[in-house]
Amino acid sequence: MHNISQYQDFFIEYLESQNIHKEPVNLYEPIEYILGLGGKRIRPVLTLMAAEVFDTDYTTALPAAMAVEVFHNFSLVHDDIMDDAPLRRGQVTVHEKWNLNTGILSGDAMLILAYQYFEQYEPIVFRNLAKLFSKTALEVCEGQQWDVDFEVRKDVTIPEYLKMIEYKTAVLVAAAMKMGAIVAKTSEKEADLIYDFGLNLGLAFQLQDDYLDAFGDPETFGKQVGGDIIENKKTYLYLKALEFSSSEKASELEQLFTLQLEDNSEKIETAKAIFNESGASKATQEAIEMYTFKAFETLEKMEINSEKKDVLRTFGENLMGRKV
Repeated sequence: MHNISQYQDFFIEYLESQNIHKEPVNLYEPIEYILGLGGKRIRPVLTLMAAEVFDTDYTTALPAAMAVEVFHNFSLVHDDIMDDAPLRRGQVTVHEKWNLNTGILSGDAMLILAYQYFEQYEPIVFRNLAKLFSKTALEVCEGQQWDVDFEVRKDVTIPEYLKMIEYKTAVLVAAAMKMGAIVAKTSEKEADLIYDFGLNLGLAFQLQDDYLDAFGDPETFGKQVGGDIIENKKTYLYLKALEFSSSEKASELEQLFTLQLEDNSEKIETAKAIFNESGASKATQEAIEMYTFKAFETLEKMEINSEKKDVLRTFGENLMGRKV
């Protein structure tokens, strides 16, 4: 097996070899732009890694990895529109650089392009990949809708929030890994186990994203720090702060998350102070660790050698300690 940076290099080389520059330019140029913005390429790396975990050369999984990355970026283009986000990976978002209509249409095209990459596989592999992909894509949409719904609800529970991030984020991480297993034609049992590994890792990843949204370094995080606070999103941090705070502090936080301001700097700092003082920040970091170790427990059930388990474990540890 290879290390993470090697898988990233392999995938980027494949991505750059793809002929996405087509007519009409205003449809395909935004696709090239968002795919070229970089990012961690976590999902396609997991697809390549999973294929090699099950003794199949990573090159076989490159089209599936590309499908995962195109779909992920499609979801980001539309998420940024819904969130009215100005930045993505430290650069101007697609709808800001072009316009809303272009963002919607180019995103739609990306969803279709993602499916086309499965056409490079034999019928049974194509069927299994497409079946998993369709299920996952619909779950991502459901998760996104819950995310939108939660912005105006005052009674969101932590189990509801965890279900939302499972669908919005974790299922795609899990599917990315299972696609590598499908391409490798491993057993259904092993494919399901690596899906579970990815699901728990995906939950940890999203909770880490929530934490970094509030407490990350703007220079390394790549998105607007405090964006969730500005958007009044009921994140794990927010919900834990309500649970742990006095009624007075909880009311202050609830009131804060009804405001739409021109200058949000004071709102962000006040919310972060409550997150820290209440113990919500610490509880979020503990949850990140818990889901990561839950993923590691799944590794022990898999019938792969210890070296491969170590590679997957190292990936999870690095994800837990990331700053971007």
